[in-house]
Amino acid sequence: MSEHAPASIRSWGLSGWRALERLFDSAFGSGLNPLRHLGALGFLALWLLVASGIVLFILFDTSVTGAYASVEGLARLPLGLGHLLRGLHRYAADVLMLVMLLHIVREWLHGHERGVRRFHWLTGVPLVAFCFVSAIGGFWLIWDQLSQYSALATAEWLDRLPFLTSPLARNFLTAQAVSDRLFSLFIFIHLGVPVLLLFGLWFHIQRLAHATVLPPRALMLGLLGVLALLALARPVVSHAPAALGRVPAALQLDWLLLWLHPLTDVTSAAFTWALVIGAMLLLLALPWLPQPARAAVAVVNPDHCSGCRRCLVDCPYAAITMVPHPDRRAGRELAQVDADLCVGCGICAGACPSSTPFRRIEQLVTGIDMPQLPVDALRQRLRQDLSRATAAQPLVVFACDHGAAAGGAAAGDVSTYSLLCTGQLPPSFVEYALRDGAAGVVVATCRAGGCEFRLGQRWTLERMQRQREPHLRQHIPAERLELVAAGPGDAVELRAAVERLRVRVHGLSDLPRIHHDDYTLQT
Repeated sequence: MSEHAPASIRSWGLSGWRALERLFDSAFGSGLNPLRHLGALGFLALWLLVASGIVLFILFDTSVTGAYASVEGLARLPLGLGHLLRGLHRYAADVLMLVMLLHIVREWLHGHERGVRRFHWLTGVPLVAFCFVSAIGGFWLIWDQLSQYSALATAEWLDRLPFLTSPLARNFLTAQAVSDRLFSLFIFIHLGVPVLLLFGLWFHIQRLAHATVLPPRALMLGLLGVLALLALARPVVSHAPAALGRVPAALQLDWLLLWLHPLTDVTSAAFTWALVIGAMLLLLALPWLPQPARAAVAVVNPDHCSGCRRCLVDCPYAAITMVPHPDRRAGRELAQVDADLCVGCGICAGACPSSTPFRRIEQLVTGIDMPQLPVDALRQRLRQDLSRATAAQPLVVFACDHGAAAGGAAAGDVSTYSLLCTGQLPPSFVEYALRDGAAGVVVATCRAGGCEFRLGQRWTLERMQRQREPHLRQHIPAERLELVAAGPGDAVELRAAVERLRVRVHGLSDLPRIHHDDYTLQT
């Protein structure tokens, strides 16, 4: 986003969000920052809900007369297992709702409701409603005074709908009105809606390659530990049994899941209906508002595509498929780009083996490339800049358009290049720069979990560490390469990386390895 762009809610919000992410980075490290793993944390909370819910349902009496007693009986399980199960289930529901809301905010701040990502936005927003419905239905199953309040409040709220022929609230006039049949409906709402949620989540990630459904192990264990401690330290307890002849007095609400009821109490059902419907329509309308022009999509050159499938494997958005090659050679395939799915990140160009610059040809033509920044144009510019360099030990910086600005590291001895994504950079360009006279190369990715295109930071790291094809060749001196995680606003970190490399190339024998935060590159 340009510094000269008019101030807006989105730009101010994004600046604040990034500041919050950096604060969490300082506490947890970018790789374990929960704000960078919201989607995966949501999946973890859902798996925890499913696992704990299955056990709880086995111990649950599904009759209206036995439900409360069976829930209270959990407290008598040995070693506090009942409190642990019930607490994990409740607090995991809170975590799921919280991370889903934060995930929506984050995606909107980054502009991810638009363009190719519109599909994920439109399939993700309705899932919040499914979560609320299932969560509210879960409170009813306990059938205590909070359940009574929530069920009656929901019935009265639904009674405002004009197409209901008879009021639902009359089902809660007397204890006899709440039958096992009605309680079966409660169970269906709490258990049936999550089935739709699971299907919706599966549909939501269909256009994502290498979708992450669990956070890093340390973050996962940390969250499980926190929830377990919370479940034991602040156990979830029931209110008194439901008594439809009395109005519940003091209630301990879960404000994250049951906020709709007190809001309706202090306003009106009409107001909260307007609020809920208006918010949902607004969220669903956002992808259709005027949008900036889409980035150009990747282009395949059939004469240079070998059908190796590396671009297909590395594409973050499953925008590439393989089709029979037009030369009709048996078994040979050709990459094909779906323009409706391509986000224009260039990661495919970095994965293409044809992007290597060591072939004896004047013009580098790759199997797949980005028309707005072809690999050959980058190659020619790099060659020209190094041929004109006057510094004794010139340095080269490759950075990402969506990370720390490459220009912030410019100096008399530094040539800078900003890429669509650092994943667009073929690892061989490091060797090419060194062969053309550079004393060292800095490759700056976004921070872990902060890549605008999901996988660019990860693929770049693995390629440079010789863990993924195409990889950096073994004979490249590791001391001449500096990898740095520098996201938006990390200009200081980028300049520090350049200075480290500048110092190191003056005394290479002193440092046999590269170290920096997220990265360690062995020689």
